[in-house]
Amino acid sequence: MTDTPESPDAIANEITEAARHVREAAERAEGMPHPGDGKKWPLRKIGLGIGSAALAAAVIYAARARKRS
Repeated sequence: MTDTPESPDAIANEITEAARHVREAAERAEGMPHPGDGKKWPLRKIGLGIGSAALAAAVIYAARARKRS
């Protein structure tokens, strides 16, 4: 069982219909944000904040242990 059209006009109609679907999809997608275009997380600032908090906790812990001795 083959899926061959009976006339050259049928081929042209299938191609133009597929092209129309692609063009309409592109027109609907116009102006939509792409998946990677969102706002990026400020990882450097977050990393500095976490590192600073860890350093402060270590200093507080060391000072606390020193007072008890």
